Amino acid sequence: MLTQPGTVAATNPAVIDDADPLAAFSDRSLLIVDDDKPFQTRLARAMESRGYHVQVADSVADGVSAVEARAPAFAVIDMRLGDGNGLDVIARLKERRPEARGVILTGYGNIATAVTAVKLGAFDYLAKPADADEIHGTLMAQPGERADPPENPMSADRVRWEHIQRVYELCSRNVSETARRLNMHRRTLQRILAKRAPR
Repeated sequence: MLTQPGTVAATNPAVIDDADPLAAFSDRSLLIVDDDKPFQTRLARAMESRGYHVQVADSVADGVSAVEARAPAFAVIDMRLGDGNGLDVIARLKERRPEARGVILTGYGNIATAVTAVKLGAFDYLAKPADADEIHGTLMAQPGERADPPENPMSADRVRWEHIQRVYELCSRNVSETARRLNMHRRTLQRILAKRAPR
């Protein structure tokens, strides 16, 4: 479902704090593409309160349509959507508006693909769950600027779990093939896959 732009009143430039880097942008249009409705709604409200003019979409098709209709200056796109991959939206955005700043949100097993997204034109990527402050900071960062270290980086167990999930996805979710490539017993792998992601 696509929400039309213009739902947010134009921000009065006099109200924006001079220290806010968003104030330097005349076009504050932001497209959020995510099929997690509660997260999408919370993020849209939080970004509107920061001065963005938000439009939301919950599928690749709707995201591409929104880009075709009016390519935004900023985009926050979930990697995994019900009808495909968020990379398709990023690629189309970069074709239509090369200077746009797009951030990919990635969940489990997608970090390697997120790096590919950056190569395709995404400004950066963030692991879910990412909060509005983190997303805003990433959208406002200068190209080549080093991001601040995360407050709560992934644990070693989580990094291992991410790697296993990545290989599992690359093997088309074939447990036997994944176990063979990881040099791991099949039952051990099945136990790991059945568990929740470690913190």
